[in-house]
Formats: sequence, C-alpha cells, structure tokens
Amino acid sequence: MQLVEFLAPHFAFVSDPTAWVALLTLVVLEIVLGIDNLIFISILTNKLPEAQRARARRLGISAALVMRLVLLATISIIVQLTTPVFTAFGHGFSWRDLILIAGGLFLVWKATREIHHTVDPQDHQDTMVGTLQMSLAGAIFQILLLDLVFSIDSIITAVGMTDEIAIMYIAVIVAVSVMMLAATPLANFIAKNPSIVMLALGFLLMIGMTLIADGMGYHVPKGYIYAAMGFSALVEGLNMLARRRRKQGSGGGH
Repeated sequence: MQLVEFLAPHFAFVSDPTAWVALLTLVVLEIVLGIDNLIFISILTNKLPEAQRARARRLGISAALVMRLVLLATISIIVQLTTPVFTAFGHGFSWRDLILIAGGLFLVWKATREIHHTVDPQDHQDTMVGTLQMSLAGAIFQILLLDLVFSIDSIITAVGMTDEIAIMYIAVIVAVSVMMLAATPLANFIAKNPSIVMLALGFLLMIGMTLIADGMGYHVPKGYIYAAMGFSALVEGLNMLARRRRKQGSGGGH
C-alpha cells in the first residue's frame, strides 16, 4: 500500500492526454536519435569474431540502458551541464558542449580509421590478431563511451519536452528495447552488403562533424541530417536493386 502511495504522484500523467502525446513524441525522438548509436554499434560489433557479436551487442546495449537510467536519476545535474563554464571565440562553452565536441572527435577518428581499414584492408591485417584478443571489452567500452554522449544530449532534449520523470524513463526503456531488437538484423544487413559499410561510415563521419559543430555553437537541425541519410540510403537501395537485377539477367543469359 505504501509503495502504491509513493508511486501514485509519479504516474499521475496517465489520465492526462497531453502527457500521452509527450510520451509518444519522446519515444519517437529517442528511437530516431538511437539510429546514430545503432549504426555505430553495428559497425563496431561486426569487427568482432562472429561468435562474440551478438553477446557484445546485448551487453553493450544493456549496459547503455542502465547508464541512461542512472543519468536520468541525476537529471538535476545533467540540466546544469548547459551552463557556460568559459568563453572562447565569442562562444560560451558548457560541459555539454565539451562532451559533444569530444564525442564528435571520437566519432570522426573512429569513422576515418574504419574507412582507411575498409579501403586498404591489407594494411589492417598485420594488427588484426592482437586486436581481436581485446576487442570484446574494447567494443563494449566504446559503445558505452559514445552512448554517454548521445544520452546526455537526448536527456537535455527530453527535459525541454516534458517535466514528468516517469515519461522520460518509459521513453528511454522503450527506445533501448527497440535498439536491442533492431541491432542484430541491422548488423547482419550491413555485414552482408559491403557497400552499406562505407555508407554507414560516411553517416558516422557526418554525425561526428555535426556533434562538433553543435558543441561549437553552430546547431544543425537534426531533420537535415536524417533527410540526407534517408536520401543516401534510398539511392544505395536502388543501386543494390539494380545490381541484383543485373546478376539475375546475366544468370538467365547463361
């Protein structure tokens, strides 16, 4: 009975239609923002031995969920990260800005490194054996590192949409659950289509640059980013369809 009385104020939004609209909007927003993270996780775990890939995705996403819930519990501290701590180049830099810049630089470095390995795989084979021995722990660490950046950004966005902490918790749990379900199919699709790997790395490079720009005070609307990603994916989808038709045609000719 005491537990019900404790939880009742936190779920008072159930009878408020506007709160349900906010919940639905926030869930969609969290899922869309999770696309960036999901592409990164797919590319990263595909570098592991096949037997470790599914486990790495489960552990990485589960740990990311726990981290996001813990961050929500410290939301009063997270909100204060937007307060400028110093000024340079005419822009007041906050801890959020510094975290976004660091995350963007990490993404640019990671995407550039993977593009180099994809374009010149022979150069990568010399260090492959040593990399695989520590790759599972390294992959999970990198998943958590990048998720920290995206989590702080999404939580600050969520605060601007609703004051209900319960709505934020539900939205995060639903969004991460969708990520868990979509991670393996997306990773398998990327692994089976080499041209998609380069496209996905290009997406990560673009996302990294927008994080850096955002941290420097130049906000790029997310709609532009996802529209560009959607258009590129559509063009690549048409290319894949054309290649499949040509193979079927050449097979039928024989």
